[in-house]
Amino acid sequence: MTAPGGDRGPRAVGPGRRIELDPESVGRDLAALVLTVVELLRQLMERQALRRIDVGDLSEDRIEEMGRTLMALEERMDELREHFGLTPEDLNIDLGPLGPLLSPD
Repeated sequence: MTAPGGDRGPRAVGPGRRIELDPESVGRDLAALVLTVVELLRQLMERQALRRIDVGDLSEDRIEEMGRTLMALEERMDELREHFGLTPEDLNIDLGPLGPLLSPD
């Protein structure tokens, strides 16, 4: 797993694979973890909304409302990433053989 923010977060080193913690970046790393979870949920909500639209069980008003809500959430995520100096790649945790956590948008 790569640490959010490159080489400023927890890292596994050496044969014992110990974790090194940088106390100066704990806040940024915590923000990256929280934003990763929020981004994952945002992507899941977006996929579910698209499925419901495809099925046709939503009114036009409900589709508009969901679209505005998802766009506002994406804008807020951009603001928070910028505030903490994070890129979208910083939030995409590498799960090793499973690949990246987040799907590309």
